[in-house]
Amino acid sequence: MCLTCCYATEYRLYMSMEKIILLQDSLDTPTFYGVNNGNILCLKNQHPEVRVVARGYQVKVAGSDAAIERFEQALRLCENFCIRNNRLTEQDILMLLHGDKPQEQATDNLILHGVNGKSIYARSENQKALVKAYEEHDLLFAVGPAGSGKTYTAIALAVRALKNREVRRIILSRPAVEAGEKLGFLPGDMKEKIDPYLQPLYDALQDMIPAAKLTEYMEKGTIQIAPLAFMRGRTLADAVVILDEAQNTTALQLKMFLTRLGFGGKMIVTGDMTQIDLPPTQKSGLRDAMERFRDIKGIKIIEFNEKDIVRHPLVKKIVAAYEQKAKED
Repeated sequence: MCLTCCYATEYRLYMSMEKIILLQDSLDTPTFYGVNNGNILCLKNQHPEVRVVARGYQVKVAGSDAAIERFEQALRLCENFCIRNNRLTEQDILMLLHGDKPQEQATDNLILHGVNGKSIYARSENQKALVKAYEEHDLLFAVGPAGSGKTYTAIALAVRALKNREVRRIILSRPAVEAGEKLGFLPGDMKEKIDPYLQPLYDALQDMIPAAKLTEYMEKGTIQIAPLAFMRGRTLADAVVILDEAQNTTALQLKMFLTRLGFGGKMIVTGDMTQIDLPPTQKSGLRDAMERFRDIKGIKIIEFNEKDIVRHPLVKKIVAAYEQKAKED
């Protein structure tokens, strides 16, 4: 081979360097790539000197070293914006690449951005207190009436911790106690039998994590939803563990649950003392725990009230009417 051909071959090799860029696993790739891969095409069109093939969490880029580096910097800029906001449009991309800042939601009391960029805030004083207490305590109790946002806020804090890689798992649990009615025999496997008890937890997660990403998390065990009985024998380290409807636990059940806490983990226990579905002779484990732990350093109890209710305005009046009737009786 002549010297000129050697130089040409070396030049072509130099010009066709290839690199695989791994995207962060907290990124929702369908949102990032856009409809019909519109976002990644927009990004590619701004860097015509590279060739791009994207699939899943891998983006393969070919071109010169300098061109690949410029493309990766732009990619990371868009990736981080998408993770923060759970949103990315072609307009966002163009603004980011031209040094402008796309409008982001105000961050006062913001917990995280949910599906389609929906912002999830701590909206009441006790919700804000729960967010603050989460930063300072590993075990929290959030107790109050229906609609006060205690469970929703707790799950939002868990999802934020997972996205920020502060924990490796989220574990959500509920006691499988019927709320007055008898569900009877339920067909299907174990998951199908217990899902009716756990549906409120799924509902909250679906607000915060895109469907494809939520399915992936659950298939990998990154997010686990299980009845309280399934917690026995486990040590729950590096996880945010939430027990919902804890008023329907016995003292022994709650003791079993609380002693699962492992290193690097946090627990949030939520419940409503006005909605106990245990037999009248059975003392609520949540009531027992609040009496035991109220003055223990490192444990925080946040008591929500009707002022925290963020559902339909009538819910606040309904709760107040029941409380008034209970006082009269």
